[in-house]
Amino acid sequence: MMIMIDLQSETPIYMQLKNKIIEGIASKQIQPGDPLPSVRNLAQDLGINMHTVNKAYQLLKQDGFIHIHRQKGVVVNPDGMPKVDASYVTLLKERLRPLISESICRGMDEKEIFIYCKEIMDEIKKGGEQS
Repeated sequence: MMIMIDLQSETPIYMQLKNKIIEGIASKQIQPGDPLPSVRNLAQDLGINMHTVNKAYQLLKQDGFIHIHRQKGVVVNPDGMPKVDASYVTLLKERLRPLISESICRGMDEKEIFIYCKEIMDEIKKGGEQS
């Protein structure tokens, strides 16, 4: 999986990296048990600071997406992905609320929002990049 970072984006680089890795897992381009590059190698490949990669990896570890082993390095959680629970649903609603609010303010209706959500989900499931 090729990770592309937008240095001009308002989204912090560590969040872009975290999101791209999660998308890679969701699209099955990265499988449970697959190794990820070391902090040093990924930072060098992307031309970013090692602390930025480390921060992304620590968040992924905290959320249960990866394991960090001294001997094996960074590995996608071989036991599977974190499951949906009440706290995740709360977080999901919290993150969606401002996006949906802005979409309504811009004149989008419910059907359009659903169409875009389905389109994104289909792209991820097919392993494609966003359009």
